[in-house]
Amino acid sequence: MSTTTVIILIIVVLVLLAVIGVAVAMANKKKAEARRHEAEQLRMQAGSHQGAVVETARDAEQREAEAKIARAEAERAEQRATEARQGHHVEEARYEDQLREADRIDPDVDHRATDYRPGAVGTPEATGTPETTGAPEASSTDPGTAPEGTHRATPGGPA
Repeated sequence: MSTTTVIILIIVVLVLLAVIGVAVAMANKKKAEARRHEAEQLRMQAGSHQGAVVETARDAEQREAEAKIARAEAERAEQRATEARQGHHVEEARYEDQLREADRIDPDVDHRATDYRPGAVGTPEATGTPETTGAPEASSTDPGTAPEGTHRATPGGPA
């Protein structure tokens, strides 16, 4: 091979490499432009959803505020229920204290018996009828309000 042929061959290879380089650069430029266009479209779509994002954020904040209010109301209701329960226990204790005092005073009642239950002989409390007494109904689970009791029978008196 002569030197001229080698030089021509080198020039042809360099021209081919330059053409390939330009083609690759143009393809990269076209690809970058397509990606820019795609990114712009995605940004526009995201911008159209911005209103929905703001609305859902507002909705979430409103739901959180409603939940906070509901929790506070539930706490207040629980507190009122606790207070009512305590008031009931106080009234129940007063009622039983009155019955015990009446039984203590009544000579017909043996209030020291082991099976003693508060209630007076011949009174509506002893019969366990809350309709006639205005007292709470006796509960089978609460021995303190059971209507039965041990009473001393007196001659000629109620048994």
